[in-house]
This record gives sequence, C-alpha cells and structure tokens, in this order.
Amino acid sequence: MADEPLRILGIPGSLRRQSYNRGLLLAAQELAPPGVTIGLYELHDLPLYNQDLEEAGPPESVLHFKRAIAEADALLIATPEYNWSVPGPLKNAIDWASRPPATSPLRRKPVAIMGATTGLFGTVRGQLALRQVLLSTESYVLPKPDVLVRDAASLFREGRLVDEPTRQMIRQLVEALVAWTLRFRD
Repeated sequence: MADEPLRILGIPGSLRRQSYNRGLLLAAQELAPPGVTIGLYELHDLPLYNQDLEEAGPPESVLHFKRAIAEADALLIATPEYNWSVPGPLKNAIDWASRPPATSPLRRKPVAIMGATTGLFGTVRGQLALRQVLLSTESYVLPKPDVLVRDAASLFREGRLVDEPTRQMIRQLVEALVAWTLRFRD
C-alpha cells in the first residue's frame, strides 16, 4: 500500500441510532487493514435539497458534508432498503453532494456499497438503485464483492456485528475498496 494513509468515509443510509447498517460500518472500522481509517458521517443535519437554498449559498451542514467527501479517498456506503430503493435521507445527501455536477466531490470518487436488512433479499434492490444514482454522479462504484446482509436482527448483539461469515465479507469488501481506490490515485 502507498505511504500515505487511506481515508474512507463511511456513510450509513439510515438515521436510526441502532441501525444495522451503521453496525456494518462499525465492523468495517474494526476490520480495516493497517494504514486505512474509516470515519463515519451521519446525515442527521442535512436539510432537504432545495435549489433555492443552494442558490442562496448552501447551508454549512451541506458544505461540511461535501468537504468530508472531498477529503476522503473513498466512500463506503451502507444502505438499508426502503420500498425497493434507497432511504430518503441517503438520496437527499447524494442530491446535495452532486451539485453542481462539474465540481461535485462525488465525481471520480471510488465507492463501495453494502447493506443490511431484516428481510430476505439483503438490500439487493436498494443497492441496485444506489448504483444507478451513483452512475449519474460519475462515481467509480466497486463492482464486487457484494455484501447483501439479510436477516440482520439475528447477526447483531448490542449493536455489534457478531456473525463471523458476514464480518469476513466486510473485510473482503474493504480490502477490495482499498485496491480499487489505489488504482485511481494520482
């Protein structure tokens, strides 16, 4: 790996305090290889996207979010699936970060996606929807491996992911994201 540490920004797509997707990111922090840091960015403070607000000068919370993305080498997004798609707060955050398109910090940013749900399909449709959104932002979305966690309630104890096979999948995803990111470094 390069001499410079690699900074990954983890974004949980759920606002819920005990979110399984936040738990996936906490596991990723524990499993990150040496020289890699994974910070979490909470979406609670972002207002709903409004072009009037943008034209008046984006709120400080939006500017802070965009700076956090710009300063990260890569993104790791953990999304639940709501109605076969991504949650509103996550889509809203991407809408803010994507504006204006020519200077968006999402452009050419390496991104990996994972997700957890209590259902049977492991966020496959939500992740597909998120991939489509990130295609429009010109983000470099890691194609594999897939981390589609189903029946999440049985895999966590007190907010911590305890299922070893799932932890190994996350480790593989983080390692793949690191290799993917290094391919795009200047």
